[in-house]
Amino acid sequence: MRHIAKLAVVPALCLASACANTGSNYQPVIDGAVGPNYSADLAACQQIAASQGALGSDAAQNTAVAAGAAAAGTALVNNRGTNVRDAAAVGAIAGLAGSAVQQQQAKEQIIKNCMRGRGYNVVG
Repeated sequence: MRHIAKLAVVPALCLASACANTGSNYQPVIDGAVGPNYSADLAACQQIAASQGALGSDAAQNTAVAAGAAAAGTALVNNRGTNVRDAAAVGAIAGLAGSAVQQQQAKEQIIKNCMRGRGYNVVG
């Protein structure tokens, strides 16, 4: 388990860096023709989404819950050596990754709502 905890850091860091601006670069699917202001409107909406940061306000709570759940589960099932500590570390990484994904989805929703507010028929 100790090696798994060390190896789990690498994909988590890659995921966090990959998701840093993914949601704010989202381009919604528009039904119908777009006007000459589309590019400017999209850029403004993407800027609003980008200002939200990489992690949501509940990232610390998600991290703590995931770390606690992983540690508790390991303590009940396989409490040997540093397994509980390693499981808590992997749980914390999973919690952070989940928060990053949630924030990406929130940024996409911000862009969709912003474009709808500017009169576009957003379908996806």
